[in-house]
Amino acid sequence: MSLGALALAGCGAGGGGSPAASLLSTGTMSATAASTGAFVHPGLLHTQSDFDRMAAKYTTSPWSGSWNLLINNSHASLSYTPHPVSIVYRGNDGVHPQNYSNLYNDVAAAYACALRWKISGDTAYADKAVQIMNAWSSTLTGISGTTDADLAAGIYGYEFANAGEIMRTYSGWAAADFTSFQNMMRNVFYPINHDFLIRHNNTDITHYWANWDLCNMASILAIGVLCDDRTLFDEAVTYFQSGPGNGAAAQAVYYIHPGFLGQWQESGRDQGHSTLGIALMGAICEMAWNQGVDLYGWDNNRFLMGAEYVAKGNLIQSGTTYYTVPYVPYNNVDNVYYNVFSTNSQGNIRPCWALVYNHYVNRKGLAAPYSKMFALQIQPEGGGGNYGSNSGGYDQLGYGTLTCTRDPIAAGVPPSGLKARAPAGQVELSWWGSAYATSYNVKRATSTSGPWTVIASGITDLLTYTDNPGDGTWYYVVSAMTPSGETADSNRATAKIGKTLHTYLACNEGTGTTVSDASGQGHAGTLNGSGAWGSGKSGSAVALNGSTDYVSLPSNLVTDLTDFTVATWVYWNAARTWERVFDFGSGTGRYMFLTPRSGGGTVRFAITVDGGHGEQAVNGTAALPTGQWVHVAVTLSGRLATLYVNGTAVGSNSAEFLPPWQLGGTNQNWIGRSQYSGDPYFNGRVDEFRIYRGALTAADIAALIASS
Repeated sequence: MSLGALALAGCGAGGGGSPAASLLSTGTMSATAASTGAFVHPGLLHTQSDFDRMAAKYTTSPWSGSWNLLINNSHASLSYTPHPVSIVYRGNDGVHPQNYSNLYNDVAAAYACALRWKISGDTAYADKAVQIMNAWSSTLTGISGTTDADLAAGIYGYEFANAGEIMRTYSGWAAADFTSFQNMMRNVFYPINHDFLIRHNNTDITHYWANWDLCNMASILAIGVLCDDRTLFDEAVTYFQSGPGNGAAAQAVYYIHPGFLGQWQESGRDQGHSTLGIALMGAICEMAWNQGVDLYGWDNNRFLMGAEYVAKGNLIQSGTTYYTVPYVPYNNVDNVYYNVFSTNSQGNIRPCWALVYNHYVNRKGLAAPYSKMFALQIQPEGGGGNYGSNSGGYDQLGYGTLTCTRDPIAAGVPPSGLKARAPAGQVELSWWGSAYATSYNVKRATSTSGPWTVIASGITDLLTYTDNPGDGTWYYVVSAMTPSGETADSNRATAKIGKTLHTYLACNEGTGTTVSDASGQGHAGTLNGSGAWGSGKSGSAVALNGSTDYVSLPSNLVTDLTDFTVATWVYWNAARTWERVFDFGSGTGRYMFLTPRSGGGTVRFAITVDGGHGEQAVNGTAALPTGQWVHVAVTLSGRLATLYVNGTAVGSNSAEFLPPWQLGGTNQNWIGRSQYSGDPYFNGRVDEFRIYRGALTAADIAALIASS
């Protein structure tokens, strides 16, 4: 589980034959978010300016409360004795007794003593922290046990790296000893972290909950800074932004509800693990921020979406009644189907909320009402040993009131991040609020420059509004009312209501590789493979050979669609299971597709943000016929998805909760090819391929068929 782990990196098992049913993670991850320049030191959870602030504030409230918890914690004692071992075991392997408590207690002690030194200036605590780290770097050779060793390497890896990063500035830590500590982190912890992210122990990637990825990402990022290794740092950042596992931002914050409440991936499981996810992702964001990379703001503050959701779901509204949060079902490869928000461990307290609140509110001027409420309710935050004696009490370094609290920002920013969605013919708005706002105004116009009409005011919570303006193109902004007056308007959001053409590939070129888009939206396709054409339902059609041919469409093709229709003519030459009429996505975890014959023998539409086991699907009654032109269409209106064959509805799903925009960015938008490499390419012809904003009715589809 240490030095030998990298040798296993190429041992991923092959997948099965179902449509994206296997999300096995194999291969070597490449960094696409490369950063440059020298690292800031100290520069993980705390910079020197942070320590300067702590030193100036620790005798005053609320910082002093956290400081008192620190100095009274037994781990921050000069009498603390480290207990290093050569191999750390976590998980009952039936052979070795578990001893990982030695590591997490000593890590907590090294960090606590490092804080005491940096804030008080007492070098005795610096010497104690160095003693602990030298004891481990001269002793530890491996981390083993069950697969729980991956958790040990991740959680204690990022925490230990933080202690080392603080102490690197201490002149009393011999250069050779610091190098030995760096080598331990790189050669014992990092190989396990890296191997887990690229291989996930040869399992389907949805088997592991978000926290497994998150702790290993945190460790890689922290070790990268500690060891001045830009490749490691970029590896973690890239995984956060676009990794396939459940710890990447898009999977950890599984579903975005109105008002930017981001359903956390583990929220149907229990709240202990959900709050741990906030602690781990918050640490990743802060460490990256201190190196000039804004993961807090990634994907319209996606982390804040998850933090606000978890905070709200774990706060008491009144008496013994908790706030309620919306929930959509979640499933994974193990069929741990959760269809309600879990009340297991509800109200769980972890020292992680001061970091979230102070970044978004006191650094950025945004509103984060539930994170703020949680932070203020539980302050002062303690650290390892203040939250129980088992490992869960040491899963975060803590002391956030001391280390993260900032003076209140002078003024909030205007509302931001405004998004307009169009479910069921309505306009659903969501936005980020302002730190000192008392209420919000929603304004609408028929042109980009106004004039703006206030259509709603006095909105306080949740920051969402649903409008019913009728068909047309509408523009929206939001302003905030604050004690000092009305703020400037937010960004402008556009909503298009009605059935409007989004993409239209008439397929009448008959030659070449360009498939023109007649919608005027610039969504032309490219014919890949043999570049063949044939006779169509009307004029010519792209002719796909079933082995190499497909049409690629522009990236992010459907990221602005809520209600939609995809309609096309197909001529299927020979029935093979899991061919694709179309498949839009970013890999085997996030996609929407239409197959003429599924494993169940019927035409099938499905969409998922969680791989094959999380699909929201509509199944027909039979496979599409071969050897003839067939018109097939799929529509979504609100949560009603309907599948049509030759104008007849052959299946529907009234609980389909995933509109295309929930897929996020998609860079693999294909006609005739699957996201899953094991599926066959489409063998036949495709003509008159259309995408609409809005759901066509049965009568609309009949008219479309007649027009061909």
